[in-house]
Amino acid sequence: MINPLKIFVTVFEHKNSSRGAEELCLTHPNVSAQIESLEEELGTKLVNSSSKHLELTQAGDIYYGYAQKILRLQDKAKLEIKQLLNPVTGILKIGASYTIGEYILPFVVAEFAAQYPNVEIETTIANTEEIIQAVRVNHLDIALVEGEANCSDIVYRPFMEDELILVVPSQHPLARLHIATSEHLQDLVWILRESGSGTRAFSDKLIKEWGINVRKSYVFGSGQAVKHAVTAGLGISLVSRWIVKKELIAKELKSVKIKGERLTRSFYIIGPKHQETTEAMEVFTEQLFTHESTTSWRKLSKRGIDNV
Repeated sequence: MINPLKIFVTVFEHKNSSRGAEELCLTHPNVSAQIESLEEELGTKLVNSSSKHLELTQAGDIYYGYAQKILRLQDKAKLEIKQLLNPVTGILKIGASYTIGEYILPFVVAEFAAQYPNVEIETTIANTEEIIQAVRVNHLDIALVEGEANCSDIVYRPFMEDELILVVPSQHPLARLHIATSEHLQDLVWILRESGSGTRAFSDKLIKEWGINVRKSYVFGSGQAVKHAVTAGLGISLVSRWIVKKELIAKELKSVKIKGERLTRSFYIIGPKHQETTEAMEVFTEQLFTHESTTSWRKLSKRGIDNV
């Protein structure tokens, strides 16, 4: 039997009873009955039935927030009980592309290691193309990458969204702009990642789509090197906001918005399509996808990113 709270939350994540019912493999009348039962139990309406689309009442909005928290706690309890009854052991080989490997993976691994101390973890950090190849030849059990390739033998599942931003030296002419257009970006010096990098693929796509003429470019093999090159005044670059949060706070770099664009991409967890999974792989994936497991690095993000 599916938890009524799960039904309630799923329906309003989709803003549609039919899509919520489809995801939960339930009938529409069953979903409606479960929500009506919750309303009867609480003695108030949770749903604005007069609206064309599903909308929460004020009481429904309050209940929705608490329902999400309860479901997260239930997921956490299940993970802890599973670990208590069946301690997870073995070796877990995790790969990550540079941006994720340098700025996110350490916090994910730290949370996982604290909960599953009997798992031996080995990490590999390289560019997206190299990590995908390592997964394909079974050198890695699981990997986190920032680019998606057309590989029929690889399974891609997005686990979080990343924002890319245009950064310029603090004394660069563009630093005086609040918003830049494609015209402002013509005939400038760009700092780029190496071929095979997910960030490089994204930058190349944007430059091509916008018809930007690059006067000169310099290529560096890591996000760290790119941001130091920009800080030194060598040129401008498109980077993940994760990479430059400290430099933006210190005003060593300036972020310039691009008119009409919010540049986002997905971070993916990947693995071979036909793979025998170990228990360590399963719990790592499960923890990565639960809201509770992302708490520490979302807090890390908010300290340096949301206030810039």
